[in-house]
This record gives sequence, C-alpha cells and structure tokens, in this order.
Amino acid sequence: MTITNEYKPTNLAFTGLTNEEVEASRKQYGTNLITPPPSNPWWELLLEKFEDPIVRILLIAAFLAIGVGIIDGTYIEGIGIIVAILLATLVAFVNEYKANKEFDILNQTNNEEPIEVIRNGQFTTIPKRDLVVGDLVIIATGQEIPADGEVLEAVTLKIDESKLTGEDRAVNKYTIEEAATNEEEDTAYAVDKLLRGTIVANGHGMIRLTGVGDQTEIGGTAKAIQSIEQVETPLNIQLDRLSKLIGVLGLLIAVLIDIALVIRGILAQEIILTSGQWGFVGIAITALAVALVCIWLPIIYDGLELTNEEIQQPGWLGEATLTTWLGTFALGLGIAAVGIGAIYSLGWIAPSPQDWIPREVASTFLTYFMIAVAVIVVAVPEGLALSVTLSLAYSMQKMTQQNNLVRTMNACETIGAATVICSDKTGTLTQNKMCVNEVKFPGINVNQDNLDVTDAGKLVIEAIAVNSTANLERTEKGANVLGNPTEGALLLWLEARGYDYLQFRGEFEVINQLTFSSEKKYMATWGISSFTKENVLHLKGAPDILLKNCQKILTENGVQALDDQTRADLTANLQKYEAKGKRTLALAYVVGQEEYEDDLDIKKHTTNLTWLGFIAITDPIRPEVPQAVAICKKAGIQVKMITGDSPLTAVEIAQEIGILAPDDDKSYILGADLRAMDDQAATIALRTVQVIARARPQDKQRIVQLLQNDGQVVAVTGDGTNDAAALKQAQVGLAMGKIGTSVAKEASDIIILDDSFGSIELGVMWGRSLYQNIQKFILFQLTINVAACGLALLGPFIGVNLPFTVTQLLWINLIMDTFAALALATEPPSQKVMEIPPRNPDEFIISKAMAKNIFTLAPIFLVIFVAFLLYIQKDGVVTTYELSLFFSTFVMLQFWNMFNAKTFGLKESAFANVANNKSFLAIALVIFFGQILMVQIGGNLFRTVPLSLHDWLIIIASTSLVLWLGEIFRFFSRLKSA
Repeated sequence: MTITNEYKPTNLAFTGLTNEEVEASRKQYGTNLITPPPSNPWWELLLEKFEDPIVRILLIAAFLAIGVGIIDGTYIEGIGIIVAILLATLVAFVNEYKANKEFDILNQTNNEEPIEVIRNGQFTTIPKRDLVVGDLVIIATGQEIPADGEVLEAVTLKIDESKLTGEDRAVNKYTIEEAATNEEEDTAYAVDKLLRGTIVANGHGMIRLTGVGDQTEIGGTAKAIQSIEQVETPLNIQLDRLSKLIGVLGLLIAVLIDIALVIRGILAQEIILTSGQWGFVGIAITALAVALVCIWLPIIYDGLELTNEEIQQPGWLGEATLTTWLGTFALGLGIAAVGIGAIYSLGWIAPSPQDWIPREVASTFLTYFMIAVAVIVVAVPEGLALSVTLSLAYSMQKMTQQNNLVRTMNACETIGAATVICSDKTGTLTQNKMCVNEVKFPGINVNQDNLDVTDAGKLVIEAIAVNSTANLERTEKGANVLGNPTEGALLLWLEARGYDYLQFRGEFEVINQLTFSSEKKYMATWGISSFTKENVLHLKGAPDILLKNCQKILTENGVQALDDQTRADLTANLQKYEAKGKRTLALAYVVGQEEYEDDLDIKKHTTNLTWLGFIAITDPIRPEVPQAVAICKKAGIQVKMITGDSPLTAVEIAQEIGILAPDDDKSYILGADLRAMDDQAATIALRTVQVIARARPQDKQRIVQLLQNDGQVVAVTGDGTNDAAALKQAQVGLAMGKIGTSVAKEASDIIILDDSFGSIELGVMWGRSLYQNIQKFILFQLTINVAACGLALLGPFIGVNLPFTVTQLLWINLIMDTFAALALATEPPSQKVMEIPPRNPDEFIISKAMAKNIFTLAPIFLVIFVAFLLYIQKDGVVTTYELSLFFSTFVMLQFWNMFNAKTFGLKESAFANVANNKSFLAIALVIFFGQILMVQIGGNLFRTVPLSLHDWLIIIASTSLVLWLGEIFRFFSRLKSA
C-alpha cells in the first residue's frame, strides 16, 4: 500500500476503519469480488467436446472398425479415426480454455485497480478487491465507483448511472443530510446512494461502502442473468442435422449392402444353409441387433426427425448410460441363449456348435459385415470435426487480432449468420466524445483554425475557460477530458486554437460560482476579469433560458440592443441545429457591476444580460461506421439502433451513418409506444422499424426475443450492466471492451476491444467466410466419399475389389481429412461474402449448389475409377505397377479438386489471391510431393513401384483436367454476372 496526502476530507472526524475492523467486516460481509458464473473443471470442459453428434458417430465407427479390424489385421483405420477425433477435440478445448484465461486476466486487472481510501486515520490506496463494507472511499471525476455506498461528502457531484439505467443524463448526488432537501425527480436510485460500476461525471467527494461484491446492485444483476439459457447457435443446429443425415445414410447404405451381398451370395451359391442353420443366423442377427440397440435405434429416430416426424426418443435411450449399454448387451445374450435353446430342443440344429453354421459361410458373413462397416467408415467424414475446429480456432485468433476477443468459439461463425444487429449508439456508432461542431459568436471572427484575439475574443475565451468545472488531462497521445464531456469539448476547442484554458482560469479571480443543475439549466461564475479588470458574470446553459433573459447582443460593431427580428433569427438558427440532433449551449455575460452579489440567480440580471453566442456540440460518429453500416446493409443485415436519445437526435444520427435513408424520418418508434404494444403488434412493427428512441433498458431483451421468435439471428451490442440480459439472450452478444462493465463482458460471446461498429462488420465477414470454409471442406470430402461409397457398393457385383492397402488408405484419409481440413480451414476471409444476403439459419449446411457439385463430380470420378479398375483387371492379373498408377491417379484427382473446393461460392479463379494463404500452398506442396515420394520410394510398405517421368506427366496432365474445367466454368460464371 502507498500513503498519499493529496486530499483531505473537510470533516476530520472521518478516520476510516482500523485493521481489526477491516478483518471483521470481511468475515461478516465478504470481499469486493463478484462471483463469476460457476465454471466446470478443465476435464469436464474437455469431455464436453465429446458430446458433439459428429464425434459420437465417429467414435462408433472407429470402435466398429477396430473390432472388425482386429480379426483381419486392419484395425489401423479405426485408430486413425480416434487420433483425428482426439486432435479435433483437443484443439477446440485448448482454444476455448485460452480465451477464458484471457478473459479472466481482464477481470483480474480490473479487480487490482488501486482505490484511494481512509484507513487507520491515513490516506492509502488498496486494490479494488480488498475493499470491505464500512470503508471510506475518496472519489473524483472520471473514476468508476468500486462498490455500493452512501455519500458522506459531495462537491458538485454528478454520477453517470447509464451502465445500470441506460439513461445518458448524469444525476446529481448529495450527502445524506442534503438529500432530504435536494430530492431529484425521476431518478432510478436514491440521490445519496452510489452504485458499483457507475462513473463520476463531475465533482468529487467521499462515500462509505454499504455493499461489496455479490451484495452490490451489479452483483445481484450478475446472478440473475445466469438463469438465462444460451440460445443454440445456427452452426450447432446445422452440424447436428448433418451428423444425423450422415448417420442415417451410413446405416441405410450399410444395411442395403449387407442385404444385397447376402442375396448375391445365395444366388452365386456362396451361401448354402439348411433351414435350421438359417434359424440360427436369424437368432444371431436378432441378438446382435438387440445388443447394439443403443447404436442403431437413435439413428432411426434421427431419420424420423429429418422427415419432420415429431417422435420423442424414450428417456432411457436419449440418456443412455453404461448401465443401459450393459443391459441391452445382456438382453441380446439372453435372446441368443433362449433362441438357440429353443431350436436345439426342436432338433433343428446339430448338437455340436461347430455344425450350427459352416466355417466358410461364417467367414463370408463376417466379410459382408466388414464391407458394411468399411462403407460406414468411408461415408462418415472424420475430418469434419477437425475442419470445423480448425476453422473456428483460426478465425478466433485472427478475429482477436482485429479487435474481436472471442470468448465462445462457436461465436466466430454465429456472428456471420446474423440477420439483425441491434446496436447501441453512444460509443459504438459514435465516438462517445463530445466535440464542438460549429460556433456562432456574432461579435468575433471565428474560422476553422483561428479565433480573433480582440477584447471580444478574449471575452469568449474567458467565458469558456472560467465558467467550467471540467479539466483536461494531457498525455503523450493527446488530451483527455476529465469531468463533464460537454464542457470538456469546449476546452478542447480552445486548445485546438492554441489557447491554454488554465492560464485564463488562473488569471480570473473567482468570487462566486453557481454550478449547473437540471432545474436552472445554466451555470454561472462571478469574478474579476484578467484583461478588463472589471467584475463580470459569465453564464452558460440552455439557449432558450439565456436568450429569454438577454436584452443585448455583442456584435462586430459592439454591444447593441437585441431586437425582436434578431431574437427570432437566433431562435430559428438554434432550432435548425437541434433538429439535426446537435446539442447547443449558449453563452451570455454581465459586465461592469460595481457590487459583489451573493445571489447569482439569472432573474436578477434580466435587464443587463448580453448575448455572446452559442456553440453546437455533437458526439461525432466514428469515421469507419457509415461504410461498415453500408456493407452490412448490402450484405442483407438489418442494423437497428436502440438508444435512450430523443427521436430527433436518433433519426439524425441514423441518417448520417446510413441506418436510415436521408429522407426517411418515419422508420423509428418510441420505446413507450413499443411497450404499449402486445408481442404480435410489436413484432410486426420491428420488421420495418430501424431506430428505437427513448428506449429503456428492459426494452432491449424483449426486442431481441421478439426478433428471435420471428426467425431472426440476432447480434446485440452493449456496454452496461442493464444490457447483460439482452447480450446473453442474443445468439451472439458483443460487449464493449473499453467502456463495458464486467457484467456485460461476462454475458457476452465476443468483446469488441476498440468499441467500434467497424470491428463488428469485420467479425461478420470472418464468420461468413468461416462457414464457407466449412462448406468447402464438406464439398471436397463428400465428393470423394460418395464416389468411394459407390465403388464399395458396386465393386462386389462387378468383380472389382478395393485396390488400396491399409497404408494407402491411411494416406488417402490423411489427404481427405487432416490435410484438406488444414488447407481449407485457413482460407482468409473474402470481402465478397458481404455481397450476398445472410443464409437461412434453418437451411441445410449442404446447399443446393453443393449437392449439384457433389452429385455431378462424384459419378464422374466413380466412372473413372471403375473403368480404370476394369481395364487393369481385364486379363485377371493386376500388377503392382498398375495399382501404383491407379493409386496416384486417385490421389491427384483429389489434389486438383481441392483447388476447385477452395473457390466454392466465390466464382473466382482458384489462383486468385492464392499467395495470400501460405498454409494452403504449403499443404498442397506436401500432398503433391508426398505422393510422388511415396510411390517412388514406398516399396513394399506402400505396395508401390517407381513410375517413370512420362507416367507422372500423363497422370498430372490428365487429372488436372478437373481443375481446368472448373476454371472454364467459373470464367463464364463471372462473365454472366458481370
């Protein structure tokens, strides 16, 4: 702790807590830490990754492959699948774990902020986390209140409670004694209470803490939002449907293949059994089906669900435990025992088990089963989980570099699916920094960079410098406003013209000062001017109040009477600025009074006030926002602004940034009007309304829910504790990193580090590109999977055996899964994705364009494979050289088709911007030269023999046709859309 002596309270009786009282308070009321939402241990987070439907199907396929493979020595395929699963789940776990750790560091930094307190009769600073109930805390302009407390001292104290209430107007705060006589109207909280997370907008003082940590207002809100369930993301829904479809088709194809092979075996007299032996086969199949019911029955329910049949799985199946699995296995054994006993007692089978089925027939059935399992293994894209994870992890890292700290990995993609963005105004669309927009001083010449240094000019400078409670903090990066942001804007305007407000303020002898209040709507400072040496009263406030009381005006020709026409012109001019959403402040003065007056009431000077001029102030929009909003609108995303501002200001800002058209002043609604509507009417209104003005904090969550119920994917921006419920309700919540409260950040999925809407637009682009990358991988893999399944299905009927060894299959799977996932997952985002409307969240991940591509190329590949195999088997002898040719042709076709998949959805050349993705190029080179090396030096390990240069040239040239044909198609597509 460090001892400071910069400030002492006016009441020296305030000595603060002793060390013993601090410990007693901590034991009774706890520490100043808000309990975070309950988090699972790391091992539970890791196990959650295995709840993914795709992963579960892969595990089933892997164990089937290993079980069958142990019999014939081909279990390496199953092990390869398990390795791929572990890799995918570990990557997902590590990235989310790291993001949570980064978020914890942000919170820890906030909790370590030094707070000035009085303890043991001395001033000291302690970490925010160590505050306890009863501590005396010194507060000053710009400081965030560290815990709930009651005001003991207040000097012109104003508090910004917008993080809790959503209202942007700072409220006056008073001591407990003063509160009885200074009760404010329409304030959300008591005027003698300060709450954690609010900001000191002006003044200074001291508070006694009455609540810390979870006992604060913010702490209670943080607990409440934990009960809001997270809405399932579009990507989760899509992948769940895809995994169900793959499981259903895989099971269906496997069963059909088994049935077809059995029929073929009977017709070809490979299977010859007695009726009793067929009875034994039927019992064995029934028992096996019952034993494995936890595998195939959920897939049947999935198939029914895909046909929109609403049939609920029984509870024991939906939540199958180890006991359920052991029970069904035991039931299967029981059926087998009872069935075999029955047909044995009837004399349908021989006494010896060896005669129940011939060894050769049993081997044939096992072969059929292995072929069916192989088809399932081929049909299930084990690289999909890895591709999704890699895409999310890559985007997560890149988005963080672009000011989007992603806390939930799936949020990377979800933001790309957004159809509506509900945005705050202040700090997100605007800079949250008041700036002078224009000045109107009739008596002096003011241009963009200069201000006349005449007596009139000095009077303006003095009026701004001395009649203010704000200050500027000068840093290497520039000046920061301390205190009232509006007054700070005036000081910055002076600084920009080379005038030091502190010099004028220091030379002015203040006699009395009346601070601004919402009742009087002006501020007054009385004193002796440094250059006229006369008494002067400077006033600053609402133009209508000051203008009404002015009888004179300072012009270039000196002070003149303020006639009715001039007054009307000034009023019209002021209304023009106010209609544009500008905040206006007027300056007036009285000079030459001989006597000091205690009462600075404006009414005492109505005959002497002189109009000095007015200043139009605005919170400027962020320069990147109009373009970002235009891009979002072009991308088919609605941008809705929800603000507590007046309709005039809200519409003006919305028109300026492009949310509303320049002539559109109808597409807004007041929060009160929306609250008066039932849900149906409000939903209809929200379909066309783009601006919600005078909105209350509780309106925001309802708006999000209504939009979601209307089929929209909603992204929400927010910075205050009052925004937390809406942030968590939305499919993706975006909290502001600089001005956001810890509760808002905790409820969010992404933290916008620079608080800018431009970063949100970049996030949408990344999300859409990520989804496209996942589609590219699915397109690439399913094309070869469909061809491979077709080859496995047709092969036994046309005498074509699968021509690959286990090691060759592992290499092919490595290309199709791991390498392709790495290459396509790291494709950089394309701005072109912002030229298309958002996808339908209910639309299947395999689009019509993808299906057309898959079922056009896959049959072509299948014909090529079958023709090649029939050709080399025409004389009944297949050489290793011929198999090496086929192996290389198969791989090179996939190699060139990977370039086609890279361009899916973009219509651009496969070589466009290819240098921007060094990972893709590196992986492509590994596949290309890896295949050549494997064939040239693989030998017996890979069952290959070296090919000649002539062979390689023919293979490369012929297989590359798939790419050149794709390039020609894309070229004409570009011409057509040009």
